[in-house]
Amino acid sequence: MTHSMNNTPVPLQEAERIDDLLTHDLRIIQSDEVFSFSMDAVLLARFASVPPRGRVLDLCTGNGVIPMLLTTRTKASIEGIEIQPRLADMARRSVSLNGLEERVQIHEGDLRELHLTAGYGVYDAITVNPPYMPLNGSDLKLNSHQAMARHEIGCTLEEVIQACVRLVRTGGKVSMVHKPQRLVDIISLMRKHRLEPKLIRFVHPRAHLEANMVLIEAARDGKPEVRLQPPLIVYNEDNQYCPEIMDIYYGNKEDTSQ
Repeated sequence: MTHSMNNTPVPLQEAERIDDLLTHDLRIIQSDEVFSFSMDAVLLARFASVPPRGRVLDLCTGNGVIPMLLTTRTKASIEGIEIQPRLADMARRSVSLNGLEERVQIHEGDLRELHLTAGYGVYDAITVNPPYMPLNGSDLKLNSHQAMARHEIGCTLEEVIQACVRLVRTGGKVSMVHKPQRLVDIISLMRKHRLEPKLIRFVHPRAHLEANMVLIEAARDGKPEVRLQPPLIVYNEDNQYCPEIMDIYYGNKEDTSQ
């Protein structure tokens, strides 16, 4: 099966589908057989500081959702790296589907080795939605694609942070979404590796519930000073998305791509 946008035919593999990203007419190839993107990726793509131009890198890019969403916010050259061949292939085809080949490049490879080919300190900003969970027995219950997306099989949190500091320039920004339970680990590892946390925002499913996500941004070799943004609440009392979540999903936030 093939699908085309921008007059470019894009093949779909068995069990794949095309989903709407709800903003700027973007679409993405997904499959229930591999790990699909979720709200955390969308929130990170809107939270991250990105330069109007320059070079931006997304680590653990999966099916490429964050690089594609970032094209709505910047004219920078955007790259993603993904260790799983199937997901990297899906990401490349999604880039083609949206006619973004000149703006987004997907690498298949190991983020721990990217500096060897890309160079040190070459990116102005880095985003990363890493595997959240340390290795334990539960990863064996998932298929290999889902296990690698959720558990630190291909890389540990410290290896992700080490990759960030190697690849981002001095003063460049590193933005991450993770679980609040790992926040102390994240901050301590960032500081250990010359990334200074500058901005933190907690995401709560509802106003009365504890946070289930944390967004954190750091600057390489930055001065010690961190700011906490107001909490981001996902659902209101009527079980509907709160206005800010609607703005984030439907792209009503300031658009700097024009």
